[in-house]
Amino acid sequence: MNDNVFLDSNILVYSYSNSEIQKQEIARQLIADNNSFISTQVLQELCNIITRKFNFTYEQAAIAIKESCQNNCLHINSADTLIYACQIARKYSFSLYDCLIISAALESHCSILYSEDLQHGQAIEGKLTIKNPFR
Repeated sequence: MNDNVFLDSNILVYSYSNSEIQKQEIARQLIADNNSFISTQVLQELCNIITRKFNFTYEQAAIAIKESCQNNCLHINSADTLIYACQIARKYSFSLYDCLIISAALESHCSILYSEDLQHGQAIEGKLTIKNPFR
């Protein structure tokens, strides 16, 4: 695929899940088949979830973070990302954290945001389409 795609935190988390193998396979395939982007927020959420829910040690979490940065392009959230997220929140009424993901995806020039949490098929700013890969 030629399009840039953005991966929400849940997609990256599933790539490390051993309890939901089908979702793990789909998540890993998305990463392998696309020019995928993640953000610093996605990495923070990944670290939090895999250490709390999957009982990864912090050493294992650090390895997962390194792997994620090797397998995806990293968008570093800035003050501009947060300001843009506020504008998106005002317009679309999503939570600020969801808007940070959307803002990072738009700043990364992605045409697709893969997420299990947001409304499948919704278009944002006429540039970004939300897709649930597990449907």
